[in-house]
Amino acid sequence: MLKLGQKVYIVSDSFEQNLPIGDYAYIIAYDRNADNVFDYVIRVPKLNKHYYVPASDIELEEVLIQKEVDRLEKEALIDFALATKNEELFKRIMNGDKDDANQEVNKEVQSSQDFVKQINLKAWI
Repeated sequence: MLKLGQKVYIVSDSFEQNLPIGDYAYIIAYDRNADNVFDYVIRVPKLNKHYYVPASDIELEEVLIQKEVDRLEKEALIDFALATKNEELFKRIMNGDKDDANQEVNKEVQSSQDFVKQINLKAWI
């Protein structure tokens, strides 16, 4: 749950309220009504208006910056892999940095009897 007075950015407009996507706002209240889909009341200083918004429509500035940094880092690594013709690095980046140990474990094939035993044990529980 976000704190009161915290600066957030509007990232979407789920309920088509004409929210200014990309602008910043401040959380001024929580909506504690269980029958309501809105989580927060925000104030957009640029428009001098208050809006009721769900939590999915707003995001902290730090989170947005971290996502952008991760995206730029991935693009830089891809460019480096392509420039150096490093196929292994390129494949690892594109597949999501999976560990070699995890790949080896997944490659182990179970016999059909072991698989049936495992299913029966789970079904019994």
